[in-house]
Amino acid sequence: MPQIHVMIKPASGLCNMRCKYCFYADEMSKRNQASYGIMSAETLEHVIQEIFHFAEEQCTIAFQGGEPTLAGLEFYRQCIQLEEKYNTKKIKVSHALQTNGYALDDRWYSFFAQNHFLIGLSIDGIKATHDAYRKDTNGHDTYFHILDKAEGLKQAGVDFNILTVVNGKTAPKIRKIYEKYKKLGFFWQQYIACLDPIQEVQGRQEYSLTPQMYGRFLIDLFELWDLDLRQGKQPFIRQFENYIGILMGHLPESCEQRGICSFQNVVEADGSVYPCDFYVLDGYCLGNLRTDSFQVIEQRRKELMFVENSINHTDKCRSCPYFTICRGGCRRHREQPGTECGENYFCESYKMFFEACLPRMKEIAFCLQRV
Repeated sequence: MPQIHVMIKPASGLCNMRCKYCFYADEMSKRNQASYGIMSAETLEHVIQEIFHFAEEQCTIAFQGGEPTLAGLEFYRQCIQLEEKYNTKKIKVSHALQTNGYALDDRWYSFFAQNHFLIGLSIDGIKATHDAYRKDTNGHDTYFHILDKAEGLKQAGVDFNILTVVNGKTAPKIRKIYEKYKKLGFFWQQYIACLDPIQEVQGRQEYSLTPQMYGRFLIDLFELWDLDLRQGKQPFIRQFENYIGILMGHLPESCEQRGICSFQNVVEADGSVYPCDFYVLDGYCLGNLRTDSFQVIEQRRKELMFVENSINHTDKCRSCPYFTICRGGCRRHREQPGTECGENYFCESYKMFFEACLPRMKEIAFCLQRV
């Protein structure tokens, strides 16, 4: 295995905020054991040991939740020590951590900077859109508190990007959000479509993102980004970078934009492994790194046919003129009640977007290929 990507949930689904749209809280409610608590030192050592036994050349170790900082700073210091102990093959290691930022302080900033962690900081745009759904455990607003944490990361020289959930509040306000991010100097941006509860009819939640709304969002965001691109000062927005890369013949980094699941390893706090963060459910468990090797995990992945089953696009989808760039999107969006299995819930969104913006993306790709 030349590379390996492992996402560890050191605090399981525990969190110090109560975001209304949290997809992981939904997943936890639909498995036999909701939370696995904080990962023990023994389990962490099993996980790190197995990663470096199996990996070759390079690996990525990412931390997510719930809220991964709830495991405590000492957990991460121990993780670095274990990596030094077991990385006998001198594998190149990249670290990432996705956080709501609520508990960050100078100690965390210093640790992230010294150990070259790439941080994803969750912020939902402007105050009105962020505070609509991202409350603390007491129901209080968190926007300005999190902006302070962003400034702390910046001052400490930590590499970080902003992760924004596109939902019923943020989508219509993307023009204001984009301008706010420019003023704040948020150059690295990611936008992910909000997930409704798994295996429930879509569009019925207060925060739901409708296909029409998402299509308009993509168009508006692209137009703003393109205006800045023409002046050579555009932010990095992964989704657009991936689409233009596809047009240039490159493989997109995002599995959503590949249209097929990638080989992920999501490790819960008890050591159990799952093939995707969107499927950390009992029926998808691949084993446990306390007792199973990655070779066993990979064999069970093949038996489950998780990757193979993600190639479930409908004939209608495959015959679409935009399929070669759309590729059907995320599997999770193709397996929801109310749509034919294999048909993306946001199909209308992508058709709106590509009809409006694909010609310009082709121009950009052509110009870049000539450079």
